[in-house]
Amino acid sequence: MSFEVIASLMSISPRRARLSALRATIDISHPRRRRVRVTVLIPAHNEEYSLPTTLAALGRQTRPPDRVIVIADNCTDATVTIARDMGHEAFETHENAHKKGGALNQALRLILPLTDAFDVVLVMDADTSLGPRFIEVAAANLERDPELAAVGGVFFGEPGHGLIGQFQRNEYARYSLQIRARRGRVFVLTGTATMFRASALMDVAGARGVYIPGEPGQVYDTAALTEDNELTLALKSLGATMMSPSECTVVTELMPAWRNLWRQRQRWQRGALENLAAYGMTRATIRYWGQQLGIGYGTVALNLALVLMLITALSVDRWIWFPFWMAVGSVFLLERVITAWRTGWRGRILSALLLPELLYDVYLQVVFVSCLWDISLGRKAEWGHVTHPAGSS
Repeated sequence: MSFEVIASLMSISPRRARLSALRATIDISHPRRRRVRVTVLIPAHNEEYSLPTTLAALGRQTRPPDRVIVIADNCTDATVTIARDMGHEAFETHENAHKKGGALNQALRLILPLTDAFDVVLVMDADTSLGPRFIEVAAANLERDPELAAVGGVFFGEPGHGLIGQFQRNEYARYSLQIRARRGRVFVLTGTATMFRASALMDVAGARGVYIPGEPGQVYDTAALTEDNELTLALKSLGATMMSPSECTVVTELMPAWRNLWRQRQRWQRGALENLAAYGMTRATIRYWGQQLGIGYGTVALNLALVLMLITALSVDRWIWFPFWMAVGSVFLLERVITAWRTGWRGRILSALLLPELLYDVYLQVVFVSCLWDISLGRKAEWGHVTHPAGSS
């Protein structure tokens, strides 16, 4: 029995319904399908390089947002000037020591009390460009389904960065196919771009320290390394529903060097493990525990298979062809090429070579093992920030 089946058989949490009952009821004089108001929040720390592209993509939306606020967090560059010159608001954080989550909490503390049932908040990264129909599709889904709490994006990698960039583009393309196969049912709300009902974020703030971990009154748990993963667990623990439509595409920044990728994936992987430890084994987390067990099993299985292949190759004096295993390998190879097809001819060739992507998988598995080791030793994890060349545009 899969972990998703087990989760579905467990009781549904009534917590969010209790929290919602504490807020003022909706004015029934409003039409049922009233158009939602979209406020975009863009946390940014020294993002003068990426911000113009991000804001330009917002300007090309088929449904423009009602309000755009760039949250300038301890910026020492032209981030604030760029935001205001392009016609948007800039909110500057005050003595924030809690990175992205702390910056968002400061802005949401001012915004959420002024919202009602028809307000939605799109939180997106400053290095991310939305597909042209993102806001249109996400808002339409929230207008259509009053029970829907959040709509996440399906992310793809930006062009460039050579071989390491192609590895990441292939990886993201395959993840998008997994979401499509799940018919938009989201596994983790991506931090690159997700649209939330304002009421759902208020429910999370009200539940902190009571039903879910975190400081009371805060939307984002600033102790979490991966705020998107943690907020997903928070919403699911409150019984919220969410989705990621295939039309809600985003193009996001890739890690340009192996050291950047190592730090990014360490933060992602360790953050996921620490979030699960904070929440424990519940209806909302059981499938995520299953995913981590699957990663652990895959790490052992793949590396044992590679060791066995090496031992076999060193033990025999001639090559032996096994038609059955050649056929199995051909099917596996074909699957790798097809799932990376949308990344273009470079991605297809890289997939067809097979061995480079296997080594990339081993690299990510080493990150997983490293995270387990660091957690066992109590080592502190750190954020990583990609530094762009001065004057780049």
